[in-house]
Amino acid sequence: MSDQEIVDKLERVWGSMAELCATFSEQEWKLATDCPKWSVQDHVAHIVGTESRLAGRPVPDHTPQEMEHVKNDIGKGNEVWVDFLRPRSGADVLEAFREVTAARLQRLRAMSADDFSEPTQTPVGPGAIRDFMVIRIFDCWVHEQDVRRAVGRPGHLEGPVVVHSMDRMARAMPFVVGKKAAAPDGTAVVFEITGPAGRTLPIGVESGRATFLDTPPASPNVRLTMDVETFTCLGNGRWEGSPALAANKVRIDGDRALGEAIVTRMNFMV
Repeated sequence: MSDQEIVDKLERVWGSMAELCATFSEQEWKLATDCPKWSVQDHVAHIVGTESRLAGRPVPDHTPQEMEHVKNDIGKGNEVWVDFLRPRSGADVLEAFREVTAARLQRLRAMSADDFSEPTQTPVGPGAIRDFMVIRIFDCWVHEQDVRRAVGRPGHLEGPVVVHSMDRMARAMPFVVGKKAAAPDGTAVVFEITGPAGRTLPIGVESGRATFLDTPPASPNVRLTMDVETFTCLGNGRWEGSPALAANKVRIDGDRALGEAIVTRMNFMV
């Protein structure tokens, strides 16, 4: 992607989120989501906080009282803005979302290639601002889907933002198969992801390393079939593998034990 294509995708996902949230009642803003302790409003507040920080705005002088659900330092930082905005109405948080994302788009549109190449710390380690913005597209889409599931309004499951997000999730699957599930050498695994943004992900393990195969084998050791929603929720830790299997969200063909080992270890998020 060019730098401006990155910004185009950010504009698209933020616009989709704003359009969706404009339809909510205050009751819907407070609905629980798949992220522990977070409401619909909290997801939008999280994006407000992250983009405010990236805009150089000061972090609120605020200490959340409830942090038992937070797993790491990144989560602690996220919780400050989320908890700070929690007493406000959903409409107020949406207004803050629109204001900060508009400001961020204006700034990003004005940045040069050198500006995008400036070093920074990303959620996955040192990188350039460009690298961070690529992650932001994916992260914001995942949170949009969290919100959509909570309010029962599916959407934004095809198009360039979704393709980008699926690409990022797909890249983690060899790690899941080879390291987390410890599939043995000679194993072939195929993820069949259904839906408009679906795809086939063939993975083979050799010399202790899992990599993508050029073509899907006709008879893999295990074939895992699921839709985009299930793939997203398992990969991002929104759903646990065992309940998803019990609810028939995933079909396993072939080695059942290996298939279950992969499905229950698909979460690659921090």
